[in-house]
Amino acid sequence: MALALPDPALDALEALQDELPVGRAMARGTLHLTLAFLGDQHTAALESIDDELRQLKGAAFDLNLNGVGVFGGRQPRALWVGADAGPELTGLREQTRRAARRAGIELARERFRPHVTIARFGQRLHGDEVARIGAFLERNGGFRVNPFEVDRVTLYQSTLHRDGAVHEVLAEYGLQGFYLPDE
Repeated sequence: MALALPDPALDALEALQDELPVGRAMARGTLHLTLAFLGDQHTAALESIDDELRQLKGAAFDLNLNGVGVFGGRQPRALWVGADAGPELTGLREQTRRAARRAGIELARERFRPHVTIARFGQRLHGDEVARIGAFLERNGGFRVNPFEVDRVTLYQSTLHRDGAVHEVLAEYGLQGFYLPDE
């Protein structure tokens, strides 16, 4: 379950990716903000989570994406753009996690660090590559995307291929307790 990003935000993230000195930029179709990772699920579990997500309630809110960072410390694995973890976003995350639990889906316990992964790095970066990533982080530390409205949650199916994951939208759920059919 994730937040899909509007075209202006995707455009800004792609422009930032164009400046990457090393690594593999994530494809536009895979850029999203994960609320809860469901892993592999059977059809029955997906039907149950669909029923639960149709009950989402809450007001739309604006989301800010800003700042850049890496996961992996001295040996970076992924580059991300952060998101403000305000009460609306954290509340929505908790709603989606509760929905998953009610649907019988076990979720890993993890600290919520809202972000959009924009690049991945190989396992063995050389010192000069790590230095170039550090310089990229310094140059782009103040990166910001214009705020955008969040009014729905998207349920994705992710299929791994040799060139990376392909994400397919299974359903979208409005925050006002109504279901948004395929457009």
